[in-house]
Amino acid sequence: MTEQADVAKKAFGARLRNIRRDAGMNAKQLAERLGCHPAKISRIELGQSNASEDDIREWAIACGVARLLPELIATRREIALMWEEHRQAMRAGQPYIQAQGTALYERTKLLKVYESGVVPGILQTRGYVYGVMEANAHLYGLPTDDLTEATDARLSRQHLVTDGHNRYAFVLEVGALNASMGDTEAMHEQFDFLIRVSRLPNVSLGIIPSARRRILYPGECFYIFDDQLVRDDLWTGRIRTNRPDEIAVYLKAFEMLRSMAVYGDPARALVEEARRRLPQSGAIS
Repeated sequence: MTEQADVAKKAFGARLRNIRRDAGMNAKQLAERLGCHPAKISRIELGQSNASEDDIREWAIACGVARLLPELIATRREIALMWEEHRQAMRAGQPYIQAQGTALYERTKLLKVYESGVVPGILQTRGYVYGVMEANAHLYGLPTDDLTEATDARLSRQHLVTDGHNRYAFVLEVGALNASMGDTEAMHEQFDFLIRVSRLPNVSLGIIPSARRRILYPGECFYIFDDQLVRDDLWTGRIRTNRPDEIAVYLKAFEMLRSMAVYGDPARALVEEARRRLPQSGAIS
């Protein structure tokens, strides 16, 4: 997915280079028109540097193709949407990051989620969320004095599931139940909540058993918002796309994964199996 974003950026740079060449200018001549160093032109055309929207406007006008401005700016925005650096985004703090995501969840009528490693964020209970936030802080070198605030911000959207206004389809690998992001008490609370939501009429909770014959291998987690936007999370970054051809691949993958899952009592039995593997009490080590 990182390569996908890099390829898109390089392809956009190549298009800007062709626009310059079609205008009969070399990099130095265009740089003089734009009032910048020729090295900046080269970096943009090679996909090594991001062109700002102002850069694109000046570039198109200088090359006599102002009519292409809406298309070029839309492409630039799409590339920016595809990739967000976690480290850069998190400089604002985990509470801010969590709060920023709430509006998207509120306006999403149908959320489809595949998770292979952990319980989906909107289903995480307090102790579990805190463990996830603490892990993020250690991984990305973030402060730990705002973990409670970040936890509250994530939990503030959980009512969207339990109130029943929106619909949810979750598919988890059974291994996600084994990720103990808190002490024994926190994990019991988490399993209790999964059992509860599995019975809600607006929620489909499927779990893929370990012995299930696979028609698709496990992969990275992804979230599909109303079949219009996909978020794909990695350790080093976040991919977001609204391209119909790419969304179609995620939708197909989700249906394949969902067909391997069990639901209802069989799914709840898998949750209870994970519960029985917990220590009797105290911290999980």
